[in-house]
Amino acid sequence: YRMVVRPALLYGAECWPVKKSQVQRMKVAEMRMIRWICGHTRLDKIRNEVIRGKIGVASIEDKMREVRLRWFGHLRRRSEDAPVRRCETIECLVYRRSRGRPKKSWSEVIRHDLRTLGLAEDMAQDRKFWR
Repeated sequence: YRMVVRPALLYGAECWPVKKSQVQRMKVAEMRMIRWICGHTRLDKIRNEVIRGKIGVASIEDKMREVRLRWFGHLRRRSEDAPVRRCETIECLVYRRSRGRPKKSWSEVIRHDLRTLGLAEDMAQDRKFWR
């Protein structure tokens, strides 16, 4: 599972601006695969936490957060004139957005992750602490 399924699920996850509904779909897909691997069905009425504890696998949501924050740490430690850092602050000035709520940005997702874990952006400068 850790060598095949999870890398396939999380490919490129460091730059996904995910919504709650998308995270929920990932959780469902992951648990279906884990249950299938373990030989359990939903009819067995075994809680997800019990199955996770039995095989020692963390939640896909936690892994997605870990991958995003690892990438965020790499970005923060780059110099200000690195192309990756310059792309972070680019804004489209001649852009007329459509009706409705604006799409969730990657920086919003990162701010939410940092707030959830009680971290500050400048903590990413210390590589040993950030790991």
